[in-house]
Amino acid sequence: MSGFIGFMDKPGGRLTRIAAGVALMIWGFAFAGGTPVGLAVGIVGIVPLAMGLWGRCLPELFRR
Repeated sequence: MSGFIGFMDKPGGRLTRIAAGVALMIWGFAFAGGTPVGLAVGIVGIVPLAMGLWGRCLPELFRR
């Protein structure tokens, strides 16, 4: 797991999280925006986007 966290803390991992967050938000709000599932996916997309912009990896926050 530490290899995954190490990758996600590097610039490539940050860009991956930002891209994934934007993609989830676009799909959720634009393509499936009228449905509850689309809204949920769009809202969930905020998490990887925010974590990518912040620079921290979510699993790292729970690591001891």
